[in-house]
Amino acid sequence: MGLGGCIILIAVGAILTFATDWELDGVNLDLVGLIMMAVGLIGTATFTSIARRRRAVVPPVATTVVEDDRRDHGY
Repeated sequence: MGLGGCIILIAVGAILTFATDWELDGVNLDLVGLIMMAVGLIGTATFTSIARRRRAVVPPVATTVVEDDRRDHGY
């Protein structure tokens, strides 16, 4: 799941928890919203930690250049 999916989970969970007053038999929508927000936050934290690790700058390996002072004069 990408960052966009995590943000959508957080938004839908917040809507279910704070902006609705629906009643369903056997389903607590406030709890479902809280669970969705928690999963979204965990996903966001995981995604950002993985993205930060990918962006770590690794210095390139320096190549050694050896110049040859001998000249080929065509003899």
